[in-house]
Amino acid sequence: MGALEGAELGEEAQLEILQRLAYALVLSGRTEMDLETAEGIVERCLPTVAGHGDARTVLQDLLLRSGLLRQPADGVVDFVHRTFQDYLGARYAVEEGHLDVLTSHADDAQWEDVIRMAVAHARPRERVVLLRQLLAREEPRLTLLALACLEHATALDPAVRAEVESRSAALIPPRTTADAHTLADAGPLVLELLPGPEGLTAEEARCVTETASILGGQEPTGALAVLRRFRDHPSFDVRRQLAGTWDRFDTTEYAVEVLDHLLRDGLFLRCASPGQLAALRLMRPWQRLTVNGSPELSDVVDAVRDPDALDLLSLEHHTRESTLAELAAFRNLRALWLQDCFGVRDLTRLSELPLTELAFNQIGSPAGLSALHGLTRLSLDQTFQDGHLSDRLPLDAPLEYLFLGQETLATAGLRGLESWPTLTELSLARPPTTLSATDWGQVARLPVLRSLVLNASLNHYALEFMPELPSVEILRMPSQRKADTHLRILASRLPGLRTVTLKTSGRRGVPLDTYAEFFPTAEVTDDRL
Repeated sequence: MGALEGAELGEEAQLEILQRLAYALVLSGRTEMDLETAEGIVERCLPTVAGHGDARTVLQDLLLRSGLLRQPADGVVDFVHRTFQDYLGARYAVEEGHLDVLTSHADDAQWEDVIRMAVAHARPRERVVLLRQLLAREEPRLTLLALACLEHATALDPAVRAEVESRSAALIPPRTTADAHTLADAGPLVLELLPGPEGLTAEEARCVTETASILGGQEPTGALAVLRRFRDHPSFDVRRQLAGTWDRFDTTEYAVEVLDHLLRDGLFLRCASPGQLAALRLMRPWQRLTVNGSPELSDVVDAVRDPDALDLLSLEHHTRESTLAELAAFRNLRALWLQDCFGVRDLTRLSELPLTELAFNQIGSPAGLSALHGLTRLSLDQTFQDGHLSDRLPLDAPLEYLFLGQETLATAGLRGLESWPTLTELSLARPPTTLSATDWGQVARLPVLRSLVLNASLNHYALEFMPELPSVEILRMPSQRKADTHLRILASRLPGLRTVTLKTSGRRGVPLDTYAEFFPTAEVTDDRL
């Protein structure tokens, strides 16, 4: 196609005009300009290029013939794609020597592609200037931008290339959760730089997936491409990270592309919306499932592709009134967790299931609990109006693990605990009032108790009433702020300890060496090791 009459411009002249239009848009931070402004730029450019025609005709010719410009609406001009604008703007900036202008805008994510293309256009010495100016700012994001530029720098001073790679190695791969968040702060640019899974440790792989997960809200396509690479990873922590970031992506796409490929062993899938619940049928069966919210339980049953495959179900914030009768469809359900399920009125129907584990807090009514004779693990934080534990819990259940929450301790204490001589592990929340000698006497009557878990500071447990518990070999408790008499009393009551694990909650109190002095026969660790 020939040019419009009166618009006689060679290819280089047309390119020069397009570059100036692109650079003007880049400088303004916009992707379109009004027609009058564009004509003004063309008019100022015409005297410097070899060609003929007035500005309006030349611009119209570029709109019709170049394939790069368009007029999306009356009086408006833009490039058919942002990449053309950035490419031409970068080319003009390099030709005009505006390297300082480029790096002065490096903080703006909208300039990332412009700077990368400028490095591609630049001569070797100009590339050195651009990259050194990025590194001189000593900002993680700009260091990563310099790294992203290397793929476009075919000829570059080896020392500069080495410096960029050395600086970036401290950031990629991320090695801690804090590193992952810092890296994500650099923005979507990071996604194309994330390595793995080959060559990464399990923790590095987890941190890479955490970075990509955080960026899923900004650039879901790029983040999904990274996470897809890790879907076959054997590490449980990596798989848990992948399973836990479902809500940042398209529900169906993420289910098919990532979740369906995960190794299920020990892994939970959490459904928090009707769409996620419906997507269960697109995947191979899950053995462990968490459902958040209050859908009809019949809808939960219908969503599970193979009801017989479900081993553990956790219901969170389920407020519909229910007797849980619908759960009988899960014929192999071994464990049920109920968190803030205030509508549950009766547990009797659960006796139809092969449950060995039940955990709940503050359900509407625990009626029927005594009928669950197969339980080996029970966790409860429930208000009981009267009576002992033996009046509420299944007497003939072969309980091995029991957790008692604050509400249970407040209303039933430890009265009747001796009714379960099979208990090997006892976990106690912080009691609202101090435990009595009678309460601790119940613990002393547990013949095979091997593990004791205290979930609050020692001063809440009235340790002066604790008898000697020679069978206890494992102790788990919070890290104490100071080594006081409570620690000394506890050590004297547990002469058979072999393991002490401290729950730090991110804070370190008494040094581990001090605990070792109190418990000389035990290995002392904390949960950060």
